[in-house]
Amino acid sequence: MAYDLTGKIKLIKEAQVFGTKGFTKREFVVTVEDGKYPQDIALECVQDKVTILDGLKEGQTVTVTFDLRGREYNGRYFNNLQAWRIKAGEPGDPVADEDRPPIPTDAEAPAELDDNIPF
Repeated sequence: MAYDLTGKIKLIKEAQVFGTKGFTKREFVVTVEDGKYPQDIALECVQDKVTILDGLKEGQTVTVTFDLRGREYNGRYFNNLQAWRIKAGEPGDPVADEDRPPIPTDAEAPAELDDNIPF
């Protein structure tokens, strides 16, 4: 199940490679305004998703889509927030041009409008 949060990037760490198989992880922190006390939320990107942090800067407002992952190790339980999509900008901002569908040309527009609307 996917979750979203919106806040400002506080910290972006460098990518880390673990083991002989090259597991890659990159951590970052987003500060979320939560009433009187802002919350610093630590998230991570793994494998091919580490590149989604490229081009982002500390202090930038983002909306992060992530999955909640949990596991048990030696009787202890751990949770991770694995980000897989990051959109820069405030919620409610106009849609970025690359997210908009193409505007039809005059040749693609209908020749005449149908005035037979049932209401």
